[in-house]
Amino acid sequence: MCGIVGIINTDRKLIDGSHIREAIRIQRDRGNGLGGGFAVYGAYPENKNKYAFHIMYDGDRHNPVIPMVEDFLRNKTKIHQAEQIPVYPNDRIPLGPYFKRYFLKPIAEFFYPDETEEDYVVRLVMAINKMEGAFVISSGKNIGVFKGVGYPEDIADYFRIEDYKGYMWVAHNRFPTNTPGWWGGAHPFTILDKAVVHNGEITSYGTNRKWLEMYGYYCLLQTDTEVISYIYDKLSRKDNLTKSDACYVMAPPLWEEIDRTKNEKMRYLRQIYGPAIVNGPFGIVLTHSDGAIVLNDRNKLRPVVCARAGNTYYSSSEECSIRLLSPEVEEIWSPRGGEPVIINLAEEVAA
Repeated sequence: MCGIVGIINTDRKLIDGSHIREAIRIQRDRGNGLGGGFAVYGAYPENKNKYAFHIMYDGDRHNPVIPMVEDFLRNKTKIHQAEQIPVYPNDRIPLGPYFKRYFLKPIAEFFYPDETEEDYVVRLVMAINKMEGAFVISSGKNIGVFKGVGYPEDIADYFRIEDYKGYMWVAHNRFPTNTPGWWGGAHPFTILDKAVVHNGEITSYGTNRKWLEMYGYYCLLQTDTEVISYIYDKLSRKDNLTKSDACYVMAPPLWEEIDRTKNEKMRYLRQIYGPAIVNGPFGIVLTHSDGAIVLNDRNKLRPVVCARAGNTYYSSSEECSIRLLSPEVEEIWSPRGGEPVIINLAEEVAA
């Protein structure tokens, strides 16, 4: 039932947050006020080479876990800047958790043998999420996530989303079914540069979660969508699968189709990565530092529409959001179930 919207400018032209706010606002009926959120890429150009940790703390700035987390980060990373994330309480959201952001770089001497910088950052995120009352809601370079309990337009006003600019945005309007409506359970879900917004239910959550734990990913945010960001990170970054192959792992063809087409590559991927299959009805927009992916379950049990206007791509649960953003789109289509729409950004030009 949830609503999702994505805006991707492949030339990295900056767009302010007022546009995505309005696009998700008109899908208000797809949520029930228990979760809204946004992810923006390109938000921190002055710190684009540093990891931007957005951390949510239960309660207020006096929470005793805050100095614990900050001591942990000071011992494990070089913090270049730390600040409270500005919030603007209103009559719809009078009070929320305490949010801070940290721009940091890992310290290589603490890496395990054969551990990459990104592996190390994932390990830090998992360690912080295990501390009671602290949750890393985004951890990539030049990306920020803003989310909470409320309708998405209320969350946008609470964080004043229009003050941020980025070349890629995703937004989510939540209607929780099997999991609680709480600030950390709102979408997007992220790890490193990956962010996911999702409409649907992941019935394979238990299997996916146990498989991920073998590789150091721990699902602690009480929402099934969390597994998607971790699965894609594992497949694309650690196992070096192409974007297309990673998508076919998550939403594979049926065995009958594999047998009929004699596609040995698909047979291999399905045999090796069985526990990474994402079952259930879903439509997702998954963004990363190089672009975005739009994907449905193979039976297309949740709606997703894509469109293009020049060098800007759109994706949404409903066409109305796209028409609001760009009334005269050049192309508009509904992707087939299980077939990913892969959008690649232009190479970033060095300053």
